[in-house]
Amino acid sequence: MIFASDNWSGAHPAISTALSTHGAGMAAAYGASELDKAVERRFNEIFEREVAVFFVGTGTAANSLSFAAVNRPGGVVMCHREAHVVEDECGAPEFFTHGARMAPVDGALGRIDADHLRHELARFRPGFIHAGQPMAVTISQASEVGTLYGLDEISAIAAIAHEQDLAFHMDGARFANALAATNLSPADMTWRAGIDILSFGATKNGCWCAEAVVFFDPDKARQFPYIRKRGAQLFSKTRFMAAQFMAYLENGLWLELAAHANAMADRLRAGIDASSHARQAWETRSNEVFAILERPTAEALRAEGAMFYDWNMPHGSTGRLGENEQLVRLVTSWSTEAADVDRFGSLIA
Repeated sequence: MIFASDNWSGAHPAISTALSTHGAGMAAAYGASELDKAVERRFNEIFEREVAVFFVGTGTAANSLSFAAVNRPGGVVMCHREAHVVEDECGAPEFFTHGARMAPVDGALGRIDADHLRHELARFRPGFIHAGQPMAVTISQASEVGTLYGLDEISAIAAIAHEQDLAFHMDGARFANALAATNLSPADMTWRAGIDILSFGATKNGCWCAEAVVFFDPDKARQFPYIRKRGAQLFSKTRFMAAQFMAYLENGLWLELAAHANAMADRLRAGIDASSHARQAWETRSNEVFAILERPTAEALRAEGAMFYDWNMPHGSTGRLGENEQLVRLVTSWSTEAADVDRFGSLIA
């Protein structure tokens, strides 16, 4: 009953096979192999336009180098108050941008509120050099608390960002889960809604180590090869990353794996809803579930082998926990088995 994180999951057999298949022989290094080029063309097909794609090793690198590509002197990135980039990346965005700041924006359940964004941007008056200057807006899809932005919400934020000549970035660590939950196309969820740069995550969803930065306007990526190299993210044997992406994207495997993770989360939600010892903290749609448990129940579950993380209540959510209750996060993955979900449900029934 491992619900700690989808990062705990292993590699899908198809990914492992691809790594083995492409591990033999010689291939051009630094992204110049035929396999690398084939995967780049595959990204064009998926997003229904020509894109510029760059492989990196981690989601933190993808986010941080994306910001470095659009940074300005005194740069500021507008992000949700509880976004991964501000809470869980150890200052990497600030480090790789040589000092840019993350400016928090409020919004319910992990999603930036467009009106709040406009209000926060108004605090940066043109010509007032002491405050610095905004240079990007970033959102997480799916969000850090398992919720999803609707296309209307993404478009509204894009309009505000582009009014002020700001790059609009999407942290897609669980991008596949968001797509599987909405049945939207990758193009509809990104550039057609106004996204300029995407951190395309695959590691959480069955890959060994495969992340990418996708620019929807290749002209805006001309300096990125140098930024990636300087950021120590230009791997010499990129064919091993390309091999993962080739298998991952083949025949819709990536969406199939995400759909399974989401289905297991739905099954988990149903078990929580049927329990008299647990309740959902809020409604989620991806592969993350947030539950309020009685403390003795949480202890009993862990004693039975269940793994999950304690979680902090979002800002503005005071008063939702009882005196003997705690908030926990439960995450399913491509490899989660229904039997484990059902056993968890029986333990809290």
